[in-house]
Amino acid sequence: MTTYQVEQGILTAASQQANVCQAAAELADALQHEHLGFVLFFCSAEYDLAALADALESSFPTTPLSGCTTAGEITPGGYDRGSIVAIGFDRRLFAIETALIDDLEHFELANAQPLVDTLLEQCRQQTIAPINEHSFALTLLDGLSSREEQVLATLDAALGRIPSFGGSAGDDNHLSHTHVYTAGRFYTRAAVVVMINTRLPFEVFSTHHLIPLAHKLVVTEADREQRRVIELNGLPAAQVYAELVGSAPAQLNAGIFARHPLAVRIGGQHYVRSIQRVNSDSSLSFYCAVENGIVLTAMQPTPLLDNLSVMLAGVGARLGAPSMIIGCDCFLRRMELEALQQLDQASQLLRQAGVVGFNTYGEQHHGMHVNQTFTGVAFGSLPTNHKH
Repeated sequence: MTTYQVEQGILTAASQQANVCQAAAELADALQHEHLGFVLFFCSAEYDLAALADALESSFPTTPLSGCTTAGEITPGGYDRGSIVAIGFDRRLFAIETALIDDLEHFELANAQPLVDTLLEQCRQQTIAPINEHSFALTLLDGLSSREEQVLATLDAALGRIPSFGGSAGDDNHLSHTHVYTAGRFYTRAAVVVMINTRLPFEVFSTHHLIPLAHKLVVTEADREQRRVIELNGLPAAQVYAELVGSAPAQLNAGIFARHPLAVRIGGQHYVRSIQRVNSDSSLSFYCAVENGIVLTAMQPTPLLDNLSVMLAGVGARLGAPSMIIGCDCFLRRMELEALQQLDQASQLLRQAGVVGFNTYGEQHHGMHVNQTFTGVAFGSLPTNHKH
């Protein structure tokens, strides 16, 4: 059990207890105080989720909670598995409101605008800080819904200038059942929008360690609904990709996909489109949207630890030492760190920077759905003369 105490209105804690009642009680012991206004948590999908929901509700009877399942947790001690990590927010410094989107198929601007407007109005009534410069949205999506792009683009339009980030829920790399949580229960095929208004300085960020190569692949046949690429450059997709990375199609696996991602270039930026699996018909299934005619660029990793270290240092320089960071870290990055035996070094960097969060099946940043990034929000400290 670890807890990370700060005076800036944020407490973090984690529990490795397998028993849901003990895990919830440990978190409550660490986080409960008279000004606790909201708890955000990320939990392993190994828990009995219905039992965990009951345990959390009884341990935090008067505190609203939101969260999701993970493909690995980032606790105050670093990377973990099979655990639950939670963040408690002080209502004197944070106004936090949530909404559930339970019909991802039909979520349009006509639904999004009133949802966003209501969340902002509920935050405004708590008079914590001006809304426009002091709010951001956190989105938690079912990571297997295949609706991220549409929902995020719609939400982004409704949010206007308010920054947003988030992560797609995971399930410990089983790719079968992912869940988001709000209002007392876990949901699938759903998303939770968490609107956070705060007096603390903050910065929403995203980073990746991949650089473009010269190779370009054109998607010449795709099944957009299934996120499946059937042909690249007019040939079976798996065959073309295997040649690119110097492997046989039969040997393609998650480790190769993590080391050799593809990306789409939009507005001068490369947005990674990671491959999920090879199918028996030599097509490739992706974690992000793919469609006919898009050009995919081969990407090459640079040292991940260096990129992470530089990003954390930059955030620290801009905000002053961050009091804590909520991180959405792609599970493919974690796989790469494990393959390179650098997980402990990465954990140390995250621990020193006060990062808590989870490994995702996709990250969200300003309305874009991406893979293989480390995306999140860093909170700075209030000047000492107005603590509360």
